[in-house]
Amino acid sequence: MPRQVDAARRIWSAVTDRSDYLRRAARGAGAERDEVLLGAKTVLAAMAAWVLARYLLPPAVSTFAPFTALVALQATVYRSMRDCLQYVLAMAAGAALAASLAASAGVHGWTFGILTLISLCVGKIRRLGQQGTQVAIVGFFAFSSGQGQIDYIGHLVAAVGIGALCGLAVHLVLAPARHTHHRQQAVTGLYTTMAQRLKSLADTLEASDHDRDHLRQWRRDWHGLSAECERIRHAIDTEIENGRMNPRRSVGGGTGDALPRAREAITVAERSMDHLRSMTRTLDFALDSGELGGLPAAFRTRFGAVLRSAATAMLAIGQASRTDPDLLDERIDVAAMELERVQRQERTSPRASPAAQALQGTLLTDAGRLLADIRSGWQSIART
Repeated sequence: MPRQVDAARRIWSAVTDRSDYLRRAARGAGAERDEVLLGAKTVLAAMAAWVLARYLLPPAVSTFAPFTALVALQATVYRSMRDCLQYVLAMAAGAALAASLAASAGVHGWTFGILTLISLCVGKIRRLGQQGTQVAIVGFFAFSSGQGQIDYIGHLVAAVGIGALCGLAVHLVLAPARHTHHRQQAVTGLYTTMAQRLKSLADTLEASDHDRDHLRQWRRDWHGLSAECERIRHAIDTEIENGRMNPRRSVGGGTGDALPRAREAITVAERSMDHLRSMTRTLDFALDSGELGGLPAAFRTRFGAVLRSAATAMLAIGQASRTDPDLLDERIDVAAMELERVQRQERTSPRASPAAQALQGTLLTDAGRLLADIRSGWQSIART
């Protein structure tokens, strides 16, 4: 009985998750809707290919039409064109090998072995990509079912052609949506979160009563944000590919360099996050050891101003619209001057304890590296 209850719960959980997925797809544009539409287009193209092949070609080859339609319907138009072309080339190579061997040496066990060996070697050609295995598969069908006869191979080519045309036609008529603006907004959201964390670090540093739980939560959050960076980068790369050969315009009217700039901004965010994670870890250790309370109040206030200036520069880099170069340079310069002022005052102020000096030096080093990466990253974005 308990097993039946657990099974029922798992089934209900799966149904609930799928229902939520479909609701998100119906609610608005996004990955869920794109996947649902791709599934619908796949069903339509495979059905059309099968119906046409069934009435125009012999049953022995009609299955190749819907199968080719499946190959021709990938997430992007470019990928569909590439995979479809690779499949057609692999099919032609396999059929040609089968016909050549059957005509020259006949249909025998040893000729089938030779066909397999040659097909596997040809399938290794890099230009065939993941469709290389289809050389052997199509060769087997043409050799075994068609006995290498030209009529069978002609019908096989026709079935593949029907499937490719149905798949590509449906994909081009209902081309995948372009989400340039959504990818830009994802980058903006990431930078906004990073800037908020940086300002919160400044607040924590300046506060007289430090919250250890927040620091530890932020340390865990940095790992989550690192994974988010990777997810956004993958989405941007997919969207760049989605723009190739796609007849649809970008949602939001993004310019051609918007996605490369967004990808470069993700690189800057990843490098900056390393320094922010180091800074958070340093403050957490200093709080545990009691060294954080030994920092001079003047240093904490001035260093908090550095962090806030860096957060302002981050917000400017991450905004979806094109950043004003002069404005961003000015904000980075302000943060750099704040850091230089802190360093200068730290050298001229009364000497603190060795532990406090070491802590100040570590924080200043992390802040200096953070600003250096922000500046160099911004220059890379500007060149892009």
